[in-house]
Amino acid sequence: MSIWFYLFIIASVIIIALVIKMSVMKNAIKEIEEKFDFIIESDTNNLITISTNDIDIKQLSNKINKNLKKIRELEIQYNQGNEELKRSITNISHDLRTPLTAIRGYLDLIEHKNLTEKQENYLLFIDEKVKILTDLTEQLFNFSKSLDSYQNINKQNVVLNSVLEETICASYDLFMQHNINPKIYITKEKIIKQIDENMLKRIFENIISNEIKYSDEFLEIKLNKNGKIIFRNKTKNLDKTSVEKIFDRYYTVENAKKSTGIGLSIAKQLVELNNGTISANYDDGYLIIEIYFK
Repeated sequence: MSIWFYLFIIASVIIIALVIKMSVMKNAIKEIEEKFDFIIESDTNNLITISTNDIDIKQLSNKINKNLKKIRELEIQYNQGNEELKRSITNISHDLRTPLTAIRGYLDLIEHKNLTEKQENYLLFIDEKVKILTDLTEQLFNFSKSLDSYQNINKQNVVLNSVLEETICASYDLFMQHNINPKIYITKEKIIKQIDENMLKRIFENIISNEIKYSDEFLEIKLNKNGKIIFRNKTKNLDKTSVEKIFDRYYTVENAKKSTGIGLSIAKQLVELNNGTISANYDDGYLIIEIYFK
């Protein structure tokens, strides 16, 4: 036989071997991909196991498993850090409550004394600051409990129109207190999303409450037929820089009426827990907050 025939046979065997090798690797990589997706989505402690004995694929799965273990360790450290932070917040809030209560008591006593006009002004200033600090302390105390109470998500088909209308009606007294006559535009088309209804109510309540605090007596609330919810209010107390931080935990706008970033921070986390997005921007004197649920 010709040498070319032997070379052809050898080449054919090599090609077949390579095709088999590539097929095995392709199937193994698909297997790794599917198991990796399952592990990430189900939040399980399982590691990736493969059916092939290919050395290269085994090395790949071992490296992925090693990184999965590191990710879990970091996640545990993160959760422990969050728990420690919550405990610290609770302890600080308790520690602040006692002296604040005492200060309030002494202020009440002083109010019954004959004071000069200058002393009255000082007293009013101190009283206002104590009220703000007391309010902030209460929010700090309630913050850790707020997120804990919403860890179990009960998603169901919810009509956004109805929940938004209900929340707006419940906020009527708040609007009147701040001389706000909100402009409301809600599409007649029913917008139905898979979402936790209690969380949705809390999101709307927090945003409306904060919008009122920032508002210069103008507030507009929209629900478009595409499902986007828009809160828009005129305010002089913000700028583009401060709006970029408005969802940060404990961020405070100095000129806002006793406002903090806690309510909006909780709203942001609840939106994201329900696979939604929330954004804020400042345009031509208006604070605009937009929410969309997938």
